[in-house]
Amino acid sequence: MQYRKFGNTDLLVSEIGFGAWAIGGGAMIGNTSIGWGDADDVVSVRAIESALDTGINFFDTADIYGLGHSEEILGKTLRHDVIIATKVGNVARNDQFTVDYTKEYILRACEQSLKRLKRETIDYYQLHSARVDHLEKGECIEAMQELQKEGKIRYWGLSLNTFDPFPEAELLMKHHLGNGFQLVLNILNQKALPVLEKANVNGYGIIARMPLQFGLLTGKFDVGSSFPVNDHRHSRLTKEVIVNAIEALKPVWELGEKYGITRTQLALSYVLSYRGVSTIIPGIRTPGQVTQNTTGLTRLSDADLKKIEGLGKTDFVSLMDLIQKQG
Repeated sequence: MQYRKFGNTDLLVSEIGFGAWAIGGGAMIGNTSIGWGDADDVVSVRAIESALDTGINFFDTADIYGLGHSEEILGKTLRHDVIIATKVGNVARNDQFTVDYTKEYILRACEQSLKRLKRETIDYYQLHSARVDHLEKGECIEAMQELQKEGKIRYWGLSLNTFDPFPEAELLMKHHLGNGFQLVLNILNQKALPVLEKANVNGYGIIARMPLQFGLLTGKFDVGSSFPVNDHRHSRLTKEVIVNAIEALKPVWELGEKYGITRTQLALSYVLSYRGVSTIIPGIRTPGQVTQNTTGLTRLSDADLKKIEGLGKTDFVSLMDLIQKQG
């Protein structure tokens, strides 16, 4: 395992992190799925242990994942010498999904996350998709600064939404607030590349999420693929999306053959080829996925990066619009 510095902090994070959304299980808020289908806690623990054995030292979760269950599993399983990142702001309230970025709520939610994680300090605390109006009100920023002063969090940042442009990142960088950003970056969705470049110059760490775009970039889905109702992909990865993805990605898979790596390895290698990325967090729920996500990775040539970037500006645009339309 290789390690990279997280921005200007003293955190040294594994290039491949552990995305812990899926181990939260198939949680629902009312009739809305907020998980990845049912998960076996025994298998989840084995996956975490396998990740540790492989050298993964960065684990990313959120208090909304499994309605706290993801944090609980990590808290029961992890050693205290690894780095934990979690998030706050997304809330299940009265059987409805909502957000709460008030200072009072964030301070209270942090205490609850610390208990579930069995820690006295959270290494990296993130506002979960807070928007400009939340940041400008200032309460959420005050909460983060207070928690940092009290030693309950070491560093903090923002998990960016998936829409562009990204004014939230611009706001924090302009005022030199926070230490990092979590953003979506993968072969299909390259909208955050300008943020990555500017954040790198300004000393912010970058967590790249969704490197496999809900599994589309593993190449394992076909027109017959389906997902249970407690898996958020049930409504997102429609037959239309899968058919369009299979066609659009043909030029990319030719590169995989060139490098002699699998489609999953190519997708992860693409993201890691950007030096400004501190760590990428594929979702992991089994020991087998740990192996798949940590072996055979390579750095793509600048020419091949440019080729994929070119496809991102042309062939992938309509596909990403279709995916965005599905939610």
